Amino acid sequence: MARLVLLSEGLTGRTFELKDEKTSVGRVSDNTFEIPEGSVSSHHAEILLRGKDVVIKDLNSTNGTFINGEKITEAVLKPGQILRLGMVEMRLETGDSAPAASKKPLDHTRVIPQGVKLDELEGTRTPLDFGKSGFEKKSSKGGKIFVTVVVLIGLVLVAALVWVLMSGARGASTP
Repeated sequence: MARLVLLSEGLTGRTFELKDEKTSVGRVSDNTFEIPEGSVSSHHAEILLRGKDVVIKDLNSTNGTFINGEKITEAVLKPGQILRLGMVEMRLETGDSAPAASKKPLDHTRVIPQGVKLDELEGTRTPLDFGKSGFEKKSSKGGKIFVTVVVLIGLVLVAALVWVLMSGARGASTP
């Protein structure tokens, strides 16, 4: 009998026997096969048994359905192939493929392309760069104006205070 063996971390080793002609798979509990993981849509896919074939049908899921890394809308899943729903991976095993259960999961190492190197960027400034690298200190012109205004107001207040004190001292000394 066909079964799906989950390979993703946190779900590793969990299996689901494919007994019914139609199995709904998704994140919510009204599915036949519930996978409580955020990248799996609430009603992600259907698994259909058509004779000896196991057919996977994507139900317009958000994060897609993949067989061996290729996005599908509907396809036959063969024993040993990796089915991925969102970020959850599982392998189809059948009674015929008993040795497949002892195999190590496939290595899913991906080569991530390297970004652009700094030495490749030399001489590629656009006319809008104006010779700036983006890491220069911003102008503090507004700060300088603010400090100047505060100092001038302070000087005016000190002068007014001195004037009031001086005129008060003159008025106190005249009888």
